[in-house]
Amino acid sequence: MAKAAILRELERILESPPFRGSTRRKEFLSFVVRHSLEGRHELLKERTIGTEVFHREANYATGDDPVVRVQAGEVRRRLEQYYYTAPPDLPVRIGIPLGSYTPEFHWSAAVAPVSSPEAPATHPEPAPSSVPLEQPAAMPKRRWWWMAGVAGLALVLAVVVAGLGLRSHKPPASIVDIFWSPVFRSSQPVIICLAKPVVYRPTVEVYEDYARTHPGTFETEAERDNEVLPLKPEEKITWGDLRVYPGYGVAAGDAYAAVQVSNQLVRMGKASQVRIGNSYSFEDLRNSPAVVLGAFNNRWTMQMTSSLHFELMFDVGIQEQAPSTRLWTSQFDSHGEYTIDYGVVTRLLDSKTGQFLISAAGLGSPGTQAAGELISNPQLLEEAMRTAPADWDRKNVQLVLQTNVIDSIPGPPHVIASYFW
Repeated sequence: MAKAAILRELERILESPPFRGSTRRKEFLSFVVRHSLEGRHELLKERTIGTEVFHREANYATGDDPVVRVQAGEVRRRLEQYYYTAPPDLPVRIGIPLGSYTPEFHWSAAVAPVSSPEAPATHPEPAPSSVPLEQPAAMPKRRWWWMAGVAGLALVLAVVVAGLGLRSHKPPASIVDIFWSPVFRSSQPVIICLAKPVVYRPTVEVYEDYARTHPGTFETEAERDNEVLPLKPEEKITWGDLRVYPGYGVAAGDAYAAVQVSNQLVRMGKASQVRIGNSYSFEDLRNSPAVVLGAFNNRWTMQMTSSLHFELMFDVGIQEQAPSTRLWTSQFDSHGEYTIDYGVVTRLLDSKTGQFLISAAGLGSPGTQAAGELISNPQLLEEAMRTAPADWDRKNVQLVLQTNVIDSIPGPPHVIASYFW
């Protein structure tokens, strides 16, 4: 029967190498297939799968926690791996279509089952008709196959010629396309990762106390958000006068870099997702290519790039590994404003997550913004890679960049050191 055949195929998939060592993917696939066979399609929703399979709270925010979407994408990828090496004569194939968690069952025409009460909601193709082939008006079989073969050969030749014509007119890949090309090895969207540090701000009462002695000041939330509270150095406030503001905290340089990177991915036709603060985990980074932005404010940057040739060191700068003694540190004017900042772009083909990863990290906010500009600007990146080895596209890359900062705005980055391995 259809149901039994599907369950046998499910068990073969779950015991196959792409799924054998992955409990979460096995549970996901088993859940959606079995409930589909039982006709319980109301359970094949993102929130229900999140609570039943991944043990999320019943009211969890699916927009902030993409565990189901990420795992569904990983299951699709592993199904592709399984069927790539599977025998061609399987009676049924299981798939999870994009945009849905309801499985599809694709039957081999030779064994398509007769529908039964136990057949799944996704109906198989009808079995071949039992009407005899010898119809009065039918073409002789030998002539039919000869003509079909000629037509098929003509079609293949036409496709090959068209493909050769298209190939001959295809423009050469740019440096920026080559730099980003590993993101297409995965069907998953690129995760753009930003940090969101804890931000404390004086309570509204502190502003109101100041306004009582300075009428006309800090009367609106916009003023309190965008103007400095000019308390005298000797004035004191207590810990209770400060409050955590969870909606604040993304560094300006990180935000600028995220927009630049996102625009570059759009130009390349690659989907992306922006994740901020604690809205992503190491498990997410294991499942998708990623761009990690920021340096000391982003723990993933520090973990993914630790002990590399150019290393970010807090309160020190960018340190080159021994035997070199080169060190780059930010420079400031007499008012404490940046005049020169530095950053590191790191491109890892196989990072600690097992996925392709790019880090764009500045010692300060201007350095991160400049790093984001470097990896998304074709002209700047082409200049940066001018002295790279011929096979750099198959290597890990680190680039140290410098940017001159005027009125808190970073100028065009230029690469001052590089390393390939």
